[in-house]
This record gives sequence, structure tokens and C-alpha cells, in this order.
Amino acid sequence: MGTRITGVGSYVPRHRMSNADLEKIVETSDEWIVRRTGIRTRYHLENDEDPAIMGIEAGKVALERAGVLPEAVDLLMVATNFSDMICPGSAPFIAEGLGFDQTPFFDLKAGCSGFVYGLAVGDGLVRSGLYQRVLLVGTEALSRVTDWSDRKTCVLFGDGAGAAVLESGDDGEGILGSALFGDNSKAMLLHLPAGGTRTPASHETIDAHGHYLKMEGGGVYRSAVAMMRRATRAALKAARLRLEDVDWLIPHQANIRIIDSLVKHLKFDRERVIVNLDRVANTSTASIPIALDEALHDGRINRGDVVALTAFGAGATYGAVVLRI
Repeated sequence: MGTRITGVGSYVPRHRMSNADLEKIVETSDEWIVRRTGIRTRYHLENDEDPAIMGIEAGKVALERAGVLPEAVDLLMVATNFSDMICPGSAPFIAEGLGFDQTPFFDLKAGCSGFVYGLAVGDGLVRSGLYQRVLLVGTEALSRVTDWSDRKTCVLFGDGAGAAVLESGDDGEGILGSALFGDNSKAMLLHLPAGGTRTPASHETIDAHGHYLKMEGGGVYRSAVAMMRRATRAALKAARLRLEDVDWLIPHQANIRIIDSLVKHLKFDRERVIVNLDRVANTSTASIPIALDEALHDGRINRGDVVALTAFGAGATYGAVVLRI
């Protein structure tokens, strides 16, 4: 038995922010941002918008395209790093918005690798026979944890969500192989210092900007390429395939220099790499499903194509999944 992806959907907010808009609030320039990151625009929630709406809308599209009614979903997994609330998370609010009734749900936190981790977990649950139909949502409201005075990080992130319906299928279709890794020695490369139980919220943590995302860019760059390269090769080995068998590569959309370096090290055809970060920026757990959704529905990826998804993220986590559409 295998695990098929029968429907994919995505959502980004209406509010679009260009590099020119960022020039008005922080010392930066369009030329610097494009050269260093490849990003030109990103989408952010308005202050009065509920972040759950992104996962709800992406989930609705995925279910509709799969031809699956809400009551037929056996499990909801929500991959996110920054939940609507620390407790109870994001999953219950997305479940409510999708009209689920007594459907089990949980949040999955695995850095920007969250959607890849979720695919591997969902695949295992479906193959075990425990669940027949799983909805996986990757969603992130990064604008809510961005320090708009930090020009090194505020240019990088966008908000968005992507979703996929996983269903049981025949062996040899859908998810063919996966590989997950973690390197706890790099836990502090990307982190949010305050607000958890280690450093609870206080006047001091607020004054110190402790509730905003912090990143050591150089360390992330040095680690990301090696991580995704290793994960991609391991997932291909699990799938009993070679890189030459892959039709499309979808890496986590973090930075164009990281993507280009990965492609060079893998010796993969750049024309067969899906990139959309120039328009939507780094949406963390949502980046791979948004890119997959776009490529499926503009006709680049077709039925029968082999696609490799690879990511790295806070923790540090990294992993890859190889699937046949």
C-alpha cells in the first residue's frame, strides 16, 4: 500500500509588500534585497486578519480538488512554527473553520521542514492503516513575529499556507521515499528567544525584542545546502531512484543563493527547479506546498512526474520526500 496526494491547495493574503515598501520603513534597498535573497515581493496579513484563515482556505481548496468532503477526513495535521496560540495551537481553529466534527488534529513543529516532516508522518500513518485520509496543512504568519527594525530579517519573510490531502493508494504511486534528520547543535541558528516556558513573557523580554524571530544568517547559509543535499540523496535512496529520475525539484524557498548552490552541488538541471520566492518570499512551512500547488496548476508538473521536495529549518531539522504525482 502507498500514499497518494490527491489534492493540493494554497493561499496567500491580499496585502502585497514590495521591496520599495520596505525601503520606507527600514534602511535597505531593492537592489540589496534582490541580490542577497532573490526576493522582490511578499504577502502579509493585515493587523485585523485571523491567521487561521490561511490554513482554512488552503485546506478547502485541497479538499475540493481531491473531491473529499470534510466529514471524510480522518486526521488533520497542521505544520507551523508560530501557532495562533501557544496553547491550544493552530489546529483546532483550522479544524473549526473547515467544519470538522470530532476529527482528531494536532500541530507539528519542525522548523521550515515542517511540511516535509508532515508528509513523512502522514505517509506512515496511512501505510499503517490507522487512517485512510489525512489533511496536511502548512501555515505561517511570519509577519506577526518579524522585527521590523531588523533589516537582516524583516526583508525575508511572507505569510501563507499550503495544504495536501493524503490518501491510501497502490505501492509505487504517491510518496515513494522519505528521509528526516536533525542537528540539535544548530538549535540557536534560528529561534524566538522569549514567550516559552524557558523565558516567559515579561516587561524585560518585550523591551529586549525577545518575542521576534532571530537568525544567524551566515550559519544558516553554511548549513542549509549540505543538509538539503544529504536529505535529497537519502530520500532518493529510500525510493530506489537516482537524481536522473527526478523531473522536478522543489526546495524550501528560503534564499535564491541557497537554492542555486544546492542545484550546483546536486548537478541538477536549473530549469527543472521550482522557485517562487521572488514573489512570495520565505513562508517557512508553507513554502513547499505553495510552490507545489502553483506548479501543478500552471501545468509545469504533470501526472506521473517524479518530484523531490527538500527542506531545512529551525532546530535544526532537515529532510526530503520523493513522490510521484
